[in-house]
Amino acid sequence: MKKIGITVIAIMLVLLQVPWASGASAEGNDDTVAEKARKLASALISDYGVSSVQYAILDNGAITLSDSAGVNGKEADDSINKDTMYAIGSVSKMYSAAATMMLVDAGKVDIDQPLTTYIKDFKMADERYKQITPRMLLNHSSGLYGSHYKNSMLFDDNSTEKHDELLEKLQSERLKSNPGEYSVYTNDGFQLLELLVERVSGMTYSEFLATHISKPLNLNFTKTPLDSFDRQQLAKTYFPGIEGPLPVENPNILGTGGLYSTAEELTKFSEVLMGQKPDILSKQSAAAMENPEYRKGVWVPEERNIYNYGLGWDAVELAPFSDYGITALNKGGDTIMYHSALISLPEHHLSMAVISSGGSSIYDTIFASNILQEVLKEKGIIKDITPPKTAIPPVKVDMPADLAANSGLYGTVGATIHVNIQNGEFELPGLMSEMIPAQKYVYTGNSRFTSSDGSAEVSFEKQTNGKTYIKANVLLDFPGLGQTEAVYYEYQKLDDNPVNDSVKKAWGDRNNKKYYALDEKINSLFYLVPAAILIKNIAVDKGYASGTRIVDENHAVNAVEIPVMNGRDTFDLNFYKKDNSEYLQSGDQHFIREDAMKPLPAAETSQYTVPSNGFAQWFKIDESTANKTMTVDFPKNGGFAVYDENDSVVHLSTVDSERSVILPKGGLIVFGGNAGDVFKVTLKKQ
Repeated sequence: MKKIGITVIAIMLVLLQVPWASGASAEGNDDTVAEKARKLASALISDYGVSSVQYAILDNGAITLSDSAGVNGKEADDSINKDTMYAIGSVSKMYSAAATMMLVDAGKVDIDQPLTTYIKDFKMADERYKQITPRMLLNHSSGLYGSHYKNSMLFDDNSTEKHDELLEKLQSERLKSNPGEYSVYTNDGFQLLELLVERVSGMTYSEFLATHISKPLNLNFTKTPLDSFDRQQLAKTYFPGIEGPLPVENPNILGTGGLYSTAEELTKFSEVLMGQKPDILSKQSAAAMENPEYRKGVWVPEERNIYNYGLGWDAVELAPFSDYGITALNKGGDTIMYHSALISLPEHHLSMAVISSGGSSIYDTIFASNILQEVLKEKGIIKDITPPKTAIPPVKVDMPADLAANSGLYGTVGATIHVNIQNGEFELPGLMSEMIPAQKYVYTGNSRFTSSDGSAEVSFEKQTNGKTYIKANVLLDFPGLGQTEAVYYEYQKLDDNPVNDSVKKAWGDRNNKKYYALDEKINSLFYLVPAAILIKNIAVDKGYASGTRIVDENHAVNAVEIPVMNGRDTFDLNFYKKDNSEYLQSGDQHFIREDAMKPLPAAETSQYTVPSNGFAQWFKIDESTANKTMTVDFPKNGGFAVYDENDSVVHLSTVDSERSVILPKGGLIVFGGNAGDVFKVTLKKQ
């Protein structure tokens, strides 16, 4: 297997589900809507890492455009068609949201009653959990830490672990904010809605969707991993450096991101969400889902934006449609290899869905936004399409002296930074997963600082909760696709947190150390992109560690309360010793410290057994084993992965039947399987 390269986009967290909007299409005005869609699809395939894309438009109940591009496989008859199925990631949340509101219509659920009314065994180690309501799950304001990702995305494995264990995991966890205080994207909330639907309806979640949504809408290709259907119907997925398609991806978090569907069937389902199928969901409930729920919390963005939650929806006032006075609803979704977007315009009974293998929901939503604007123009609903913006380099002006007080330590999930404002200038790391590069920001007036390339403006905003945030307004340009803009909070200013010398010494020893997950199943897709959840990087800075506040020698708790997106998926850090080695527990995962790993023995033959706790076995590749050929004999349910010195995977047995690999110097090996599984290893010089 060739070494696998991983770009920033490829390692974006599973189920990132960021809502996006675009400016005008980059194409000319002489093409038909269908021709422009084909050009955008071609750009996705050629320039944005997409292997296949499928898209459809529903206009007043009729499919007016349905097409696809790309490849599904090497066989001549293995092509993409309208019935090819894709995982739709967090667009699945719209199904759990609709299911909840259907129970409201039936008089069985009141979304403003405590969640414990419907899930009586829901408990947390934080008395505030009793205040959580279904509405807070739907609008992301519950205060839950975020997401339990462990063993959620598996190859050819429809494990129900995440469903079966969620309530137990939550019992030992606390909240990061008061319920209802502010909205920040939370996957676990929709897993709880899945459980609510089951408890109230008396049906499994898969049965409920099949009975109350798929059957009345005649949806034949909308399924969960627990349904019986032909897996060959799924679009094939690919990963850089791996020859051939990957095994089937099972997103086993049904309520938050576990559905498969097609573009046509997504648009048909959108009729339910737009209130056009009152026999399934009442107009009142559909309208309630469109309410600007985001205005109830701490953060109320007044600028045109793409972040404005409804009930389930990522955006209920999606830009640039808001520029035209048109209500636009948006939901985006990502698994590891699949991506999707759904935009609905309820006033015009118009929807578009885009689903892809490879790429990102960012691209899919830009695609849908551009084409829907073309449709609106063709219909005469809008006269002209909002032109794209141009980033203008800043012109520095004198800064008011009081703004220098915003210097200090700032945090986000997983990181801290120092902001040092001098002479109206300061540096910031990359924004938006580093799609806006690290650069200098200079004061340009109106309490704003502008990046050197003009692509971002930031300001310092003190909110009603007493916290000071770095607010970012960014412009991203994707050649051949369009633009996207977003206004959001990037960092939160952190209070002083002095610690004594013994605590400082304990954490200083952990600074810049990596910890590797032990309890992820070896058939997890996260072994392809370990930076997502399999590795914790500990960076200690003035009483904080990777965005957490240090409490004592072995514990740190979440420190950030950032609304909307950047405060999602927070965590605590709890360290413990076993057999003179240090381990980390964070959320529902356990990790081993990098310098606690032993070197792989250089003996010609050796063997390793998975211990009774089922933990994976990690080994270092040192000079004695580097560049040797390793051959592994392992049981059916076992497997192994090999990484280079940069934690990029060079071999993963679950996607490559080859059992031999040349070991890279400075890399790592992990063996995983069931407790008691034995791995027999042979090493040979090249």
